[in-house]
Amino acid sequence: MTTLARPDQADDGPGEPRAVALTKSAATADGATKEAAADPSPTPVRGAPAQAAPRRRGTTSLLTTGLIAALLVMALVSAGTGAYDIPIGDVLSSVRHRIGLGGQALDRVGESVLWNVRLPRVVLALLVGASLGCAGALMQGVFGNPLAEPGVIGISAGAAVGAVVAIAFGLTFLGNWTVTAAAFIAGLATVSLVYALSRSGGRTEVVTLILTGIAVNAFAGALIGLSVFFADNSAITQITFWQLGSLSQATWPKVLAVLPCALLGLLVAPLSARKLDLLALGERPARHLGVDVERLRITMILVVALLTAAAVAVAGVITFVGLLVPHLLRMAAGPGHRFLVPGSALGGGLVLVCADLAARTVAAPAELPLGVLTALFGSPFFFWLLRRTRRKQGGWA
Repeated sequence: MTTLARPDQADDGPGEPRAVALTKSAATADGATKEAAADPSPTPVRGAPAQAAPRRRGTTSLLTTGLIAALLVMALVSAGTGAYDIPIGDVLSSVRHRIGLGGQALDRVGESVLWNVRLPRVVLALLVGASLGCAGALMQGVFGNPLAEPGVIGISAGAAVGAVVAIAFGLTFLGNWTVTAAAFIAGLATVSLVYALSRSGGRTEVVTLILTGIAVNAFAGALIGLSVFFADNSAITQITFWQLGSLSQATWPKVLAVLPCALLGLLVAPLSARKLDLLALGERPARHLGVDVERLRITMILVVALLTAAAVAVAGVITFVGLLVPHLLRMAAGPGHRFLVPGSALGGGLVLVCADLAARTVAAPAELPLGVLTALFGSPFFFWLLRRTRRKQGGWA
């Protein structure tokens, strides 16, 4: 039997009516015309990130230069300011004289004040602030939340337990270094405990890590309260001042004690900046792009533990530096960790040098606790940050 072809059929396609095909072609052409009319210049949109990249690099270079310059200036101002004022020119002259670049030494009292009191304190403030700022940037990158800070996983609380126990029970197994060593060891041990408790099935979930850190923080607070209950009056006074945070006991040996930990952490942290940028896309996309998320998380937590434990061991509990410095830099230069990690170290050092100068001079001859001062100025910023987050993103669940 011969099959008659319908007039609207042809050999162009496998059984598709010609009228339908023509209709589809016309619709496609019409849609393309409308799309072109609606968006006459789509090419600049695709090129926008390429144009924004040099602009962002210029911003980060400017910020880096500004932070370094401000840090140097404030370090000189802090070294020369106090009950015994030393002009900045004389500070520079003495430093140049010590390192063999000319200059002139100060009188005996000036040299003693500058090199035995002021400069150790300035250098220690710089190291502690840089450690806390860098640790805060790493924590926010690992947790993917700009409200994260080193205390989330119990490092500060654990270090405080070690120091308080050493003070309350009069431990002296390392002489004058007992409290510092106990705080450092307890801080690292607490992080290890939090990580071990939150690990399950070869993986560590961020939510579990945070909840475990909250529980460990509460337990550490109970241990501190119990130690204070059994301590005598002199030990209670010492515990109170240690918990408030201070650099009044800064010496060159303390600087040398914290220097290896700070340098190691500050040198290792920027090496993972690219991986932290990929992790910001989410765990699954980061894995698809070749990032070992679990190894990255372990490495960053260890670096944070090293930096924070060393800082808390020599300076006591100092809050908000690791929270507000990275967030301010993120708002100024974007979320890229290649600038954010080293920039937070510079910013943290600058903030703590300025805060320590204020603590020494605002209520002179008395000295304000450094941790109280940072919390006093950091808390309003934290409230503003919460309101801004809620207004723009609806907050975090």
